[in-house]
Amino acid sequence: MKIQERTGAGAGRSAAPAQPSVGDRLPTPPRERKPALAALAVLLILVGALGATMLVLQAGDRIEVVQVTDDIQAGGSVGDNITSVLVADDDSINYVMWEERAALEGYKAKSTIYKGTLVIGEMLTKETGVTQGKATVGLSLKAGQYPAGLKPGDTVAAYRVGTTGGSSNSNSNDQDSSGSAAGGNDTLIVDQATVTSVPGAGGEDIVASSNLAVTLTVDADKAALLAQAASNNEVALVLVPGSN
Repeated sequence: MKIQERTGAGAGRSAAPAQPSVGDRLPTPPRERKPALAALAVLLILVGALGATMLVLQAGDRIEVVQVTDDIQAGGSVGDNITSVLVADDDSINYVMWEERAALEGYKAKSTIYKGTLVIGEMLTKETGVTQGKATVGLSLKAGQYPAGLKPGDTVAAYRVGTTGGSSNSNSNDQDSSGSAAGGNDTLIVDQATVTSVPGAGGEDIVASSNLAVTLTVDADKAALLAQAASNNEVALVLVPGSN
């Protein structure tokens, strides 16, 4: 009897396989690990951190120094033509620090300092006198005796030119000595002289009807001859190579 009951109880069951329940999910394949990409990401992070550290360190070593914003001619002062810039600190370079800019008023440029130059101490001097072996000569020139646009720092040649006035007031001995020294009229007195000062250096036009007061720096042995010719109004200036 027990056998029949078990058989009868199993007869009503389906032969189909059991289905998974709704809540069950199919297993997913394991993710593929990429150690090379992970190492690259770590390396990029380290490089970025190192770069940021270097920038911070470099910023800490930078100093504020003086830079000129316009050309400064030889013998001229820097004045207000300056600005501040940051540069890397270098003990071998004698920079003029920005906080020292007020002291620049007592200094002159040894030679032309061009726009954009970082100022260092060796470019400046407190000496106001003329360099040994040189002399300064003042000229009063009429229109036609100097080139247009003449400015400090220009290099000029000075010529003796013949005139009808002034020389007649000189005695014959002076005329003979000046004539023999200069070699006659329309002769070269100084081949290279530096213009130290001139009106209109800011770029404005000089009034042609008035005399132009020009100061030249020349070799000391040429100063007397140039001054004598200038007193007789017998000097004309010509720009020569070497001018700014």
